[in-house]
Amino acid sequence: MNMLRTLSAAVAACCLLVALPARAQDAPPPGIVVRGEAQKSVAPDTARIEAGVSNFAKSARAAADATNLAMGKVLLELKNAGIETKDVQTSQLSLQPQYADRPGPSEITGYVAKNIVSVRIRDIAAVAGVLDRLMAAGANEVRGISFMVSDSSKLLDEARTEAVADARRKAEIYARAAGLTLGAPLSIVEDSSPVVMPMRKMAAEFADGAQVAPGEQTLNVSVTVNWAIKAK
Repeated sequence: MNMLRTLSAAVAACCLLVALPARAQDAPPPGIVVRGEAQKSVAPDTARIEAGVSNFAKSARAAADATNLAMGKVLLELKNAGIETKDVQTSQLSLQPQYADRPGPSEITGYVAKNIVSVRIRDIAAVAGVLDRLMAAGANEVRGISFMVSDSSKLLDEARTEAVADARRKAEIYARAAGLTLGAPLSIVEDSSPVVMPMRKMAAEFADGAQVAPGEQTLNVSVTVNWAIKAK
């Protein structure tokens, strides 16, 4: 029995000695981890408007009928303005009761019907004119406008290249300060999705003859890079 215990202990010790180098091999190599960032600014070439019609009436049917009639005129005006059907999408369609604002049992005073569409405008210069035509056609809800870059892939790729260069610059500073030499990148991870900062104006700023300034849009890219290091 004592011999078996001694043999088991010896086998366990051998297994431990064999396992230790394996764990050492699994340890990640030393490196410098930094985040690189880059931004690209560009004038947007596309706009999106949220607009439509809302009506109050004593009955649900009256509210819905009035809204449907007015919305038909708005959609026709969008067509006359050259907006393609594929660029107009319903974003809200609702019919809700309205209640008296007083203490006591809830009493329905009428109904509000809403029909809101999202309109994509592919010509920035036409935005102000489309807004004027919408309101002239009977749109009484203009919720805002956002500007976008229709094809941002090329700009984002340029920003990715600059973000990695920014990460290298920072890593080289740390390496020199520590008396090390920077090696090749061990890993490059893009931090979540590239961020496109929208430019948005709210409906309160709109009026007949509104002047629209699209400004610029900023595309942000951030990467985390682990650089290998070696002693000088």
